[in-house]
Formats: sequence, structure tokens, C-alpha cells
Amino acid sequence: MVIAMIRPPGCRVFLSALACSVLLLAGCVPVQRADVYYPGQALRTQSVEFGFVESVREVLIGGSRTGVGGASGAVIGSIAGSHAGGGHRGSFAGSVIGAIVGGIIGVAVEEGVTQRPGIEITVRLDGGGLIAVVQDAEWEALRPGDRVRVLSDGYSTRVTR
Repeated sequence: MVIAMIRPPGCRVFLSALACSVLLLAGCVPVQRADVYYPGQALRTQSVEFGFVESVREVLIGGSRTGVGGASGAVIGSIAGSHAGGGHRGSFAGSVIGAIVGGIIGVAVEEGVTQRPGIEITVRLDGGGLIAVVQDAEWEALRPGDRVRVLSDGYSTRVTR
């Protein structure tokens, strides 16, 4: 017995639209490097402490779930699913199932596209305290023993040379 996989006519449309959505979402990923300040961070007082890097390890900063991926996937899935069913009822059922599946896939795609590499930096402060800060991996590699500045404005903290 041979089982053939039948592709609904809207499958190519769905996959093409999903790929376009992924590319659009990739451009929306905020970068949180230590050398990048956003307008809301300008003109804000920051406390500065000094210390030495105790350790650095690579981490993965999880992707965001803004709802854009799920909503886009649901709309695209609904359109693609509506072409799968035969007749009015089949078209409606396909649309509903396509919206659910598309939404789930859209959320997963958004989260996967927006995750990024980061580093966890453990710093021994001159005052004796020990802190850890996670930030985007950046061009300026920090190593154990490096003298660093720890800047904090009460909302975000960054480690720089």
C-alpha cells in the first residue's frame, strides 16, 4: 500500500507568506549591546561601579512573543486552510484548522527568529559584591580578569570596558 501526501493548493502560498513574515520579524529584533543606547536611555543618570570579570559564559537570549508571529500565522493559515476543504463546510473547517495550526507555527517561528546569542558576565565589584549581567554578545570580547565598568540606571545594567 502506497500512501501519497496530498498538498492543498494553498500550501505554497502559506509557506511563501510564512517565509516573508519570518524575514520581516527578523528586522524587528531589538539589539541590546553594551555600546548601544536608545532614546529613552539618554539623559538618564546612571550609577557606575568598577570591578573585574570573574567569568564569562555564552547563553541564549530567548526570543520575543509579541503576538505578531501568531497573528500572521493564523491569518495565513486561515487563508491556506480555506482552500483545502471542499464545499462551504469543508472550506470553513479548513480555515479554522489552518488558523489554529498557522497561529501555533507563527508563534514558534517568531520566537525562533528573535532569539539571539548572549553572554553572562560575572563581575567582582571593587566593593566586594558579586553580580552577573546578561547582555547581547558583542564585538568587544570580555575575558576573566578584565577591568570593567558596570553601568546601571535602575532598569537596565550593562558591562563595558
